[in-house]
Amino acid sequence: MSRELERWQLIERSIIKKYHKQLWTPFIAAMKQYDLVQAGDKIAVCISGGKDSVLLAKLMQQLQRHSDVPFELVFLVMDPGYSPANRQRIEDNAALLHIPVTIFESDIFDVANGTEKNPCYLCARMRRGALYAKAQELGCNKIALGHHKNDVIETTVMAMFYGAQLQGMMPKLHSTNFPGMELIRPLYCVREEDIISWARYNGLEFLQCACRFTEMTATQHRESASKRKEIKNLIRELQKTNPDIENSIFHAIHAVSLDTFPGYKSKGVTHSFLEGYSVTDGKN
Repeated sequence: MSRELERWQLIERSIIKKYHKQLWTPFIAAMKQYDLVQAGDKIAVCISGGKDSVLLAKLMQQLQRHSDVPFELVFLVMDPGYSPANRQRIEDNAALLHIPVTIFESDIFDVANGTEKNPCYLCARMRRGALYAKAQELGCNKIALGHHKNDVIETTVMAMFYGAQLQGMMPKLHSTNFPGMELIRPLYCVREEDIISWARYNGLEFLQCACRFTEMTATQHRESASKRKEIKNLIRELQKTNPDIENSIFHAIHAVSLDTFPGYKSKGVTHSFLEGYSVTDGKN
């Protein structure tokens, strides 16, 4: 047996064996709790080259092998303008991990980096649209993204602190621009630190955000300007006195009590508590 084949098998086994509790169990829990996969689905697993999306691909492969529910997988890689070295790393990791990727190219980095206002936001929107379009072209009805539990928690806190709203990240949602398409997030209950631990244990190296804009700001030591990083650091500090704070935030978005809020939005429409308020409310 070649060293590469033996390494691949050890990496696969580590997901089911050593990291069963940290990775496989919460992955399956999300699948069941949020009803993410149905019989007959054809799912485009979107791989950016980072640790999260590559682990997602491996978990989906395992699920397909062991599930009684028949579904198809396409492993979709969009090259939005990666450097040759980053493109090669994605291809090498896919080969090592036996992920049969479908690669297509776009000029999204050039377009996003050409704008002065929020290139990261523009890049994310364009990438999502390009992935939906390619997945639909390939006959898929769903795309799977690698957002994990910490993404969910941090997005919720960021929206409150910097967006002046209580807004979460859904485990699945229907596309508004691509009828019949759905987005799912199978890593919804998986912690980032466990993904990092799995990657380190197996000696795997993945891409960070590989766009030229990020590379430029990192060289200028402006990483601290990242709002998400600020939130990560804040939560890390709060964990020192409340180790369970991440779970508290995560469970809170599953137990929102609308009766205690003066206002809320639903399907883009703003509502006030006064709509259903009665003078008898709250009286014993």
